[in-house]
Amino acid sequence: MSLATKLRRVRKPPPEGWDLIEPTLEQFEAKMREAETEPHEGKRKTEINWPIFRIHHQRSRYIYDMYYKKAEISRELYEFCLTAKFADAALIAKWKKQGYENLCCVKCVQTRDSNFGTACICRVPKSKLDAERVIECVHCGCHGCSG
Repeated sequence: MSLATKLRRVRKPPPEGWDLIEPTLEQFEAKMREAETEPHEGKRKTEINWPIFRIHHQRSRYIYDMYYKKAEISRELYEFCLTAKFADAALIAKWKKQGYENLCCVKCVQTRDSNFGTACICRVPKSKLDAERVIECVHCGCHGCSG
């Protein structure tokens, strides 16, 4: 879905400051379209969605940083982006909590999605894993987001 279509769905004009973040959101939207149309022959079933998860994370992180870290956008514009689904509100809520600042996706902390009722392997600190062993999250392809 294009950026213009998402804006029409909200049925409200974007708040002041939209022109500051619009070009970057357009770039993320183009990357997302490219990732969705990318051929998936030769990939595992889980690997198909990894580029989409990465772009989704980058877009949410961009809006989070613009509001919380750099303070370059207003609260009104930040909330507009959340209601228009330009950013993942659940993921941003986790980023605000201690220990989840670098979380890659919400699926990695949902225990119901794992075989043993635990968090994903990418949430295990690198100091507690073998150095020569390469880990990849099954959900999003993350190589370790716990720090």
